[in-house]
Amino acid sequence: MSQRILFVDDEIPIREMLSLYFRRKGFAVTAVATCAEAVQLVETTPFDVVILDINLGGENGMELLAQFKQQHPQTPIIMFTGLTDNSDLLKEAMARGASALMSKTESLDKLMNEVLRVLQQSGPAPK
Repeated sequence: MSQRILFVDDEIPIREMLSLYFRRKGFAVTAVATCAEAVQLVETTPFDVVILDINLGGENGMELLAQFKQQHPQTPIIMFTGLTDNSDLLKEAMARGASALMSKTESLDKLMNEVLRVLQQSGPAPK
């Protein structure tokens, strides 16, 4: 069975691109645009990793991060942002329980490497 990834990002092109990329790499992918959709999904579906945008339109991904970590402390969460080189943002994300902070300007291969790294720390990676 493939490992499950949840993408939470309000930008349709980002969701579509990441979904396609990770499906081709053998992951089961679910992508949503809002905090409400994400909260509803994690209540009923276990995910092996969550990739979560920090700025979700008018919603705050950092608050969702804290909520996810409270409910599912073992699930690794990679915060995903268009903001670059912000050490305060990195510190806040890590303090709230993020496994990593990745910039949207990084290559998909770097994001894949980070996903594999956090999955390896929490359990077996996909073959």
